[in-house]
Amino acid sequence: MAFKEIPIGSLTFNPFEKIGKEWFLVTAGDENGYNTMTASWGFMGVMWNKNTMTTVIRPSRYTYEFIEKAGLFTVSFLPEEKRPALNFCGSRSGRDFDKAAQTGLTPLFTDGTTAFEDAELIFVCRKIYAGDMDKNNLADDLKSNYEENEPMHKQFIGEILKVYVKE
Repeated sequence: MAFKEIPIGSLTFNPFEKIGKEWFLVTAGDENGYNTMTASWGFMGVMWNKNTMTTVIRPSRYTYEFIEKAGLFTVSFLPEEKRPALNFCGSRSGRDFDKAAQTGLTPLFTDGTTAFEDAELIFVCRKIYAGDMDKNNLADDLKSNYEENEPMHKQFIGEILKVYVKE
């Protein structure tokens, strides 16, 4: 593996930039089957005294099926030159396309889950919470983001077990 594990305390980036502007791939499953999708919504912090990464996924997404079943998931941050792959993985379904084959991304089967060799930074996360978001609890000015009967995202909180950086 062309990655080295680093202590989480050595991370030095702006999470608003990393998550909201650079985006990431959230991936669940293993060598027997996995799916990935691009995300730009998420949070990092401390929950239940654990370092965590939270992502949200709509039930209609194929990745949702994998993360629901999996105990682990990864978050892979790719370099800017992989932006076309991020665009593809965020706009096409793994039900219809082999995203790795279509984009040239190389799956990395590690720690019982899947990430990508193309990443600069990988978090291996243990799913410690999954909960449906409720439109009734959403601020009124944000409710227009959802159609009337469209389900909201489900929130997945993962304890960050390992952090890998490209060597």
